[in-house]
Amino acid sequence: MTIPPSPPAVPQPPPASSRAITALVLGILSLVCCPLCGPVAWYLGNAEGKEIREGRSPASGETLAKVGFVLGIIGSLWLGFWIVWSMFGGLAILSGILRHH
Repeated sequence: MTIPPSPPAVPQPPPASSRAITALVLGILSLVCCPLCGPVAWYLGNAEGKEIREGRSPASGETLAKVGFVLGIIGSLWLGFWIVWSMFGGLAILSGILRHH
């Protein structure tokens, strides 16, 4: 009994780059617990998208880079809101403290 030859293996695309994965993780963190990660995710997602378009990075990370980019923008906006709220909230608290003295 002869065993038929197995079909040729289909080559797997290269995995997503670590930069695309990092952009995604930082984008998620910027919304969940650390808004300071937002600008970094925005930058990394944008840079990785450019690398993919130029063919210098695997295309398999394109979706991760785009999601990291978008989450980075949202996280950056959240950071800006948090800074403005902290400044005005902080000034209001300081004003209330100073009025009582």
